[in-house]
Amino acid sequence: MTWPLVRLRPGDQPPGRTTMTTSPEHHPDSPTVLHIDDLSVRFRAAGIDVTAVRGLNLSLRRGEVLALVGESGSGKSMTAWSTLGLLPPAAEREGRVLLGADDVATMTEEQLRALRGDRVAMIFQDPSRALNPVFTVGAQLIDTLRAHTDISAKGARRRAGELLALVGLPDPEARVDYYPHQLSGGQKQRVAIALALCCDPEVLVADEPTTALDVTVQAEILELLRELKDRFTMSILLITHNMGVVADIADRVAVMYRGELVETGTVDQIFSAPRADYTRHLLRDVPHVTEEAISERPATAVGAGDPVVAVDRLTVMFGGGALSPGGVTAVDEVSFQVLPGETLALVGESGSGKSTTGRAIAGLQPADSGRVEILGRPVIGASGRDLRAIRREVGMVFQDPAGSLNPYHSVIESVAAPLRHTPGLSRADMHTRAQEMLDAVEIPRSFAERMPYELSGGQCQRVSLARALVRRPRLLIADEPTSALDVSVQATVLEVYRDLQHELGFASLFITHDLAVVAMLADRVAVMRRGALVEVGETRQILFSPQEDYTRELISAVPFADPEQQRERRELWRRQRAAARA
Repeated sequence: MTWPLVRLRPGDQPPGRTTMTTSPEHHPDSPTVLHIDDLSVRFRAAGIDVTAVRGLNLSLRRGEVLALVGESGSGKSMTAWSTLGLLPPAAEREGRVLLGADDVATMTEEQLRALRGDRVAMIFQDPSRALNPVFTVGAQLIDTLRAHTDISAKGARRRAGELLALVGLPDPEARVDYYPHQLSGGQKQRVAIALALCCDPEVLVADEPTTALDVTVQAEILELLRELKDRFTMSILLITHNMGVVADIADRVAVMYRGELVETGTVDQIFSAPRADYTRHLLRDVPHVTEEAISERPATAVGAGDPVVAVDRLTVMFGGGALSPGGVTAVDEVSFQVLPGETLALVGESGSGKSTTGRAIAGLQPADSGRVEILGRPVIGASGRDLRAIRREVGMVFQDPAGSLNPYHSVIESVAAPLRHTPGLSRADMHTRAQEMLDAVEIPRSFAERMPYELSGGQCQRVSLARALVRRPRLLIADEPTSALDVSVQATVLEVYRDLQHELGFASLFITHDLAVVAMLADRVAVMRRGALVEVGETRQILFSPQEDYTRELISAVPFADPEQQRERRELWRRQRAAARA
């Protein structure tokens, strides 16, 4: 059965459902909507049997949010894919996945197509890959709506705009005609969530739904999911590595490690009294926005003298075509400096211009006006030869580690690639220097000949870091380098990052929406909003004594990995958001 689009207005109620205004913790007799019974998933790769999930038993109740947590490779996503029959052909599955009384494992492909999006929907981890690049976002929403309902084409387009408005996409009536590449990472994630909500599913499987989102958008998305869950008793299976998100929205938590269930419990039980050593280790690695995190950070050797990067009134415009006749100002007269050995964190909402600023500094994005200098040499207007010389002093770590590595090159070849045009270096010398850098980022020597698809997300990110630093640049630009990593892998990558900066002394522009990472790494913070610089200051001052209302709202939206404290922070964020909108 399908229902019309959820409007979230008083009195709106899909037929056949009853409103649940309290958590299932107060209704222990809530019926089970999804039951996983003794699930095992195996693969055979290179003649070796690999068990991704082993003997898993799990239940999801009506109106409940069950968070499935664990480090990369623990089997979380395989479990999620099993609920929709999306396991790859090479997978062998045992056990049952029951949606009500129906076993997903025994369904035909036609039955699965009817199930997906209607009774069970999924928010995938990578919105760039989940969205079709050759169709507008509106066309993809319209196709989904018309495939599962008898809505007209005109009505489907109207609802597509309403869905985009529901998930907070700016100017939804215009952006319904945008292609995915015209949206920021956070905006694409909102579209992916809108697609999942098209048919008001009974069960929403959310695989890292807030990974690509900044903290304010993340808070709004979590608030939206909470409203949908409470108003329409929708059940959510949440797969995430963000323990702050777990503390904010989950009713119960299930912890997985190497394919097995370690422990389950209410969110308060797991955070206050975890029984398993692994769960305690997982919680210990969670970064927090605290003054202690800043105090415990190793001191960086910020040097005196001329800045490594000097940005003055940088302006970047996009558009001017049919979709945006007047153009869009992505970066609006931004000015700042990065000193030798310093880490400056560039933070702000999705679409604030952070990544565009980083690309413009590296000469990867044309600027419309302003001045950018690296080591005193101008970037804007530089000739191709001069720009290549400047880039030899710049390393870049991109947001998508797997996508930024050449899939046809081995690990050692990828890291050695920036050395190819270095005079006097033989191929053997290049591989020696590349191996030294792989040692520095703690990639085992046995991995040197592996291909990117044979690495985990954290390993890909460390290889990207090694590649960016193999020339020993004076400046490193890191664009969301830890956004897709679980907390234990993130802790390792950040420790490697700090050690290498201490050893090599490079300056760093660290672009991120994770303010807990900022507390661990940054010497100073620059806050951006809608292309403009809001404020710049020392990390402690920005995080604990911000001068601007927007910065205060940004900080209050950071989820805290403690359910009791997070409830208080959520109420504070709600009050600040209401005051800002008044």
